[in-house]
Amino acid sequence: MGRLNVRLCGIELDNPVIPASGTFGFGYEFAQLYDINCLGTFSFKGTTRERRFGNPTPRIAECTAGMINAVGLQNPGVDEVIGKELPQLKKVFHKPVMANISGFSLEEYREVAEKLEAVDQIGWLEVNISCPNVHGGGMTFGTQPDAAASVVKAVREVTKKPLIVKLSPNVTDIVAIAKSCEDAGADGISLINTLLGMRMDLRTKRPVIANVMGGFSGPAILPVALRMVYQVYAAVKIPVVGMGGVSSAEDVIEMMLCGATAVEVGAANLVNPFACRDIIRDLPAVMDRYGIDILEEIIGGGHLK
Repeated sequence: MGRLNVRLCGIELDNPVIPASGTFGFGYEFAQLYDINCLGTFSFKGTTRERRFGNPTPRIAECTAGMINAVGLQNPGVDEVIGKELPQLKKVFHKPVMANISGFSLEEYREVAEKLEAVDQIGWLEVNISCPNVHGGGMTFGTQPDAAASVVKAVREVTKKPLIVKLSPNVTDIVAIAKSCEDAGADGISLINTLLGMRMDLRTKRPVIANVMGGFSGPAILPVALRMVYQVYAAVKIPVVGMGGVSSAEDVIEMMLCGATAVEVGAANLVNPFACRDIIRDLPAVMDRYGIDILEEIIGGGHLK
């Protein structure tokens, strides 16, 4: 293994940098800009059983040091993802990819997972129980330990692929939910998804977003994400994928010191489509600056003994 390599749920990555679901499409759009095989992997657009248009517009609002989105899991549905999107991706990305899945019932999670289980391109299933932008699904399952565990158990029955459960920060005790997912059979935990936020339009005196509230992401949420990654790493024995406000190589190292095995980059891709490429390019020099020889050796290194 090289300086940047890490192992995530038994699968080796060339580096720990992973574009987050919903910010990188199905990859091939970014492949027109640079060779996306430089990535560790990426988590493709959140996928449900049926095609979803998403929430009504407007569904994006700018904020200081971040943004709010309420896209609402817009996607073509799992059958089209398997039949069209993944074959197109295979032409430009030659590594295992992470499938982000969501649902509005245990049956839907099971069905989507079962279909993706048969796809060799898929390395991991990232089970999203944390989307704040849909009603009756997503985050509904991620706010209580028992509900979160029920999703993990349902998906575990139909797949042997590594399950990484994506958690919401919009909860009272994220550690309890993470431990419940681990006990139910999760192979990893990813966190955090977006914080719940909103903006008001002073001209119309109404909410900017048609959905009223949406997911707040961007550099402003990094300290919250670091705190939660630190807490969850200390409580579970499975790998943690950290995300939330990451936009630089320094942020990646900070996440890893808190306990992240790999690090997802989200909103930064929407500001700068070359963000992940640039972070990977910058990592060796930043490692040298801080006396880090092997990146994998610093995972959890910031915890007090």
